[in-house]
Amino acid sequence: MAMIVSIGSGKGGVGKSVIAANLSMLLAKQGKRVVLADLDVGGADAHILFGMLNPPRTLTDFVERRVERLDDVLQQVSAHPFLQLIPGTGDTLATANLPYAKKKRLIRHFRQLQADVIVVDIGAGTSYHALDFFLMADHYLTVATPDPTSVLDLYRFIKLAAIRRVLSAFLSRDAVTETLSDRDFCSIDEVIQAVSETDPNAKETASRTLQGFHPYLIVNRVSGKSRVNVLQLKKLLQEYVGGDLMMLGEIPDDPAMTRAVRSYLPVVEFEPTAPASLALEKAAQTLLTLLAHPETTQAETAPSPEQAA
Repeated sequence: MAMIVSIGSGKGGVGKSVIAANLSMLLAKQGKRVVLADLDVGGADAHILFGMLNPPRTLTDFVERRVERLDDVLQQVSAHPFLQLIPGTGDTLATANLPYAKKKRLIRHFRQLQADVIVVDIGAGTSYHALDFFLMADHYLTVATPDPTSVLDLYRFIKLAAIRRVLSAFLSRDAVTETLSDRDFCSIDEVIQAVSETDPNAKETASRTLQGFHPYLIVNRVSGKSRVNVLQLKKLLQEYVGGDLMMLGEIPDDPAMTRAVRSYLPVVEFEPTAPASLALEKAAQTLLTLLAHPETTQAETAPSPEQAA
């Protein structure tokens, strides 16, 4: 069964898709059979990064049942034989606003793909789509820049993902579904307080659900003048979310990244000795080490995000 790595961010424009493309390429270079899936519903562009300007099939074909299997959408990436791409959707309003039943089918079919690693590029923001696609993974990776607004949006994204994860555990129980389904929550404590009336084990359930929620962080476009205070961010998450944050890498602000995008290639392929490429390679090696220990995967302790939709 493939290991799924989701890549999300609190806001757009932080280089998430570029990070996803480069990590996918690096994992393929290590001999892993990799699928890069573009689930940025409504704003897909991963195919552009590999020079696929008009892919013959996209996720829209699967969503609209023009093909029955997700495998039928897979496109071979010419840059490496072990890397395949699922080009994203968003061509129509219907696919950009994916109904619950179609989202549930899509999540189910991801587990059936034949690959070693599936890297899922999630759309930015905190919509239900973004959070549920993010939470379907075994490993969670977030991307931010040192910009203060990016860091704030990242905190909000991780906090809401944690709330969504806990809600999934409770919404799978009929007794509390009515209590929770139509309410908006700002913290884990609010969820626990609301459900405690019908579930005396609410706190224990929430704690158990969050045990495997340990997002990773890549900070992109780092320069000497601006750095993220990771320790402060970890403290905030631990205090208000109850989850830990692991630094996976810092990618320097490197003009080689822009040159690579304009050449329709990942920077690790276009300029493998560039500072950004070397930093990405280090991050990929760390990720490979984490993937090599499936007994600690995060999805095993989590309920299905489908239940919270």
